[in-house]
Amino acid sequence: MAERPSAALGRLVTELQVNGVAVPAVGGNPGRRGGAGPSDHRAISVDGVTVMVPVYNTASQGSPYALERHDDGEVWLSHRDGSGSPQLVDTPPEPHFYGLSTADGTSYRSIALLHGRDVLATTLLQTCIRFRDRAQSCQFCAIEQSLDDGRTLARKTPQQVAEVAEAAVRLDGVKQLVMTTGTPNSDDRGARLMAETARAVKARVPLPIQAQCEPPDDPVWFQRMKDAGVDSLGMHLEVVEPDVRQRILPGKAELSLERYFAAFEQAVAVFGRGEVSTYLLAGLGDSAESIVSCSERLIALGVYPFVVPFVPIAGTPLEHHPAPSTDFMVEVYAAVGGLLAASDLISTAMTAGCAKCGACSALSLFESGTAGPS
Repeated sequence: MAERPSAALGRLVTELQVNGVAVPAVGGNPGRRGGAGPSDHRAISVDGVTVMVPVYNTASQGSPYALERHDDGEVWLSHRDGSGSPQLVDTPPEPHFYGLSTADGTSYRSIALLHGRDVLATTLLQTCIRFRDRAQSCQFCAIEQSLDDGRTLARKTPQQVAEVAEAAVRLDGVKQLVMTTGTPNSDDRGARLMAETARAVKARVPLPIQAQCEPPDDPVWFQRMKDAGVDSLGMHLEVVEPDVRQRILPGKAELSLERYFAAFEQAVAVFGRGEVSTYLLAGLGDSAESIVSCSERLIALGVYPFVVPFVPIAGTPLEHHPAPSTDFMVEVYAAVGGLLAASDLISTAMTAGCAKCGACSALSLFESGTAGPS
């Protein structure tokens, strides 16, 4: 079947995210290895769409795609077998704030990093109660790798994050802040630190903020985070089928799906429709039908299902687990995109967060309901 231009771009972005890209030294912001969020990735822009693509994991070294920097400084995306036509792409520059340090000599880049083109991201607690016990930990997680490598801090203070946020807005035009955390041994699941940090940031700069944490035991924390300056909230399911949850995130699976859905409903009542989201990692065993069915239920509650292809990260138990196929992802994207098109949820309307950025997924390219095969 012929594909419309929007479908062709959606498929290309999906191809890049599931296969990765073999990258020589092409300049710009090199991305990072390990840690939370889009680990082993770097950002490139294709047809004006900024995409986080895997470049440092084992799978990307066998990718059919590569980046090449020409003598004139232009960067081209090409097929390694010589097929097809090379495509001019853009590599976002390394941000200016990376060169700064706090008064005590702490590098700004060890406090927060640039994701995509204009998103500041930080992991407030770089440790998790489950990480050191692989019988309990999320099997894809690399949150403490960057800590072990000395590239970040175990705990970022609200004042440190606020200082970096102000500089990132002033020097690099950052448009939003995403704060995540390893899960602490406390009933608030990190919500207290999220609130404290949001309040400190908003005192320095009016930056839209998304906080990400597990559902706190007491739902009063949703209002406390909102009152402190958190605009959007992420609570991440990752996988949805019971046996897959038990295999992939055994400790986190102790919080049932129904517990999450109750928390979603409570959070939407505070933050509003479209301001609550959840990651769904496709390719870890959930069927396309399960992902789409869960997405439909989430959308009905006003929660944005941010579907992202699983990407194996070096050094984790799943480092050799295959990424999903492009066809599988396009099937899921087209179905979920159709559901979003029929709803009042749209990623660009979100105040802040991973879904608003969209660089780790091609889903936003399918939201209109027109990006599927014609």
